[in-house]
Amino acid sequence: MSNVMVIAGYGFREAVRRKVFVVVLFLTLGFLTLFWLANHYVFGELQNIQPPEDVHVDTRTFAGSFLIGLAMFATLFLGVVLAVFLTLGVVTGDAERGLLQPLVVRPIGRSTLLLSRFAGASLVCVGYVLAVYFAAICIVGLTGRFWPDVIVWPGVELAGAVVIVIAVSLLGSVLLSSTANGIMVFMLFGGGLVAGLLGSIGHALNSHAIKHASTIASWALPWEALYQDGLRMITQSQSGLTGFLLQLGPFGGAYVHGWPIRLWSVLYLVAIGAAALALFARKDL
Repeated sequence: MSNVMVIAGYGFREAVRRKVFVVVLFLTLGFLTLFWLANHYVFGELQNIQPPEDVHVDTRTFAGSFLIGLAMFATLFLGVVLAVFLTLGVVTGDAERGLLQPLVVRPIGRSTLLLSRFAGASLVCVGYVLAVYFAAICIVGLTGRFWPDVIVWPGVELAGAVVIVIAVSLLGSVLLSSTANGIMVFMLFGGGLVAGLLGSIGHALNSHAIKHASTIASWALPWEALYQDGLRMITQSQSGLTGFLLQLGPFGGAYVHGWPIRLWSVLYLVAIGAAALALFARKDL
């Protein structure tokens, strides 16, 4: 356990030295400030927005759900940015700089180093994601007097999605240079989000081909499915035209959700971690 703490602390100090936390802090404060302003003006003007009499839409619910969905997207994006910068050069990058070789000798070893960096990055990113998510929920709730149907579990799923990205980034760091790994992770992350948006469009149009392709992508990139499931839960009790409009996306319901995708996400995380450990054990430093 002492070795794990030492390596996790090393990763934390390296992130501080590179000013990773400073960049993320300013981005987060900027986002929360703009998000509060958006809520202030949206809910301030909400009373002036009157849909036609034959259109039965709960404007407060629609606006609040949309803003929370926007906050979840931004939280996930900022969490992934933090995760990538904490892990993109854990193996190849540190090896190229000559920092890794002294750390992988006994009694620490390669597996301990990789697991320690995973644990340290996960602890930081989970705490960060939950803090930003609950801050955004409070902003919407206190400003617009709207609270989602489920509050805690969507935040947990966002944190779980970022943990999976951490594992993928660590796996990439074993195989690729820091720059190539960062590009790969961000492209996979973006691809997952695009697949989710296409899935929402496919379900709205009842296109079997689009729905099938998006479902495959969500299982292959489960952080997208966890994010979609979190979006579903914030408005799971909504029905009628309001519920239908929210499900059209991009900040609405999910087509892959529930315990099957959650269990698959755990298995996916274990498989990615096992692959990273196996490849790192055979890597020539």
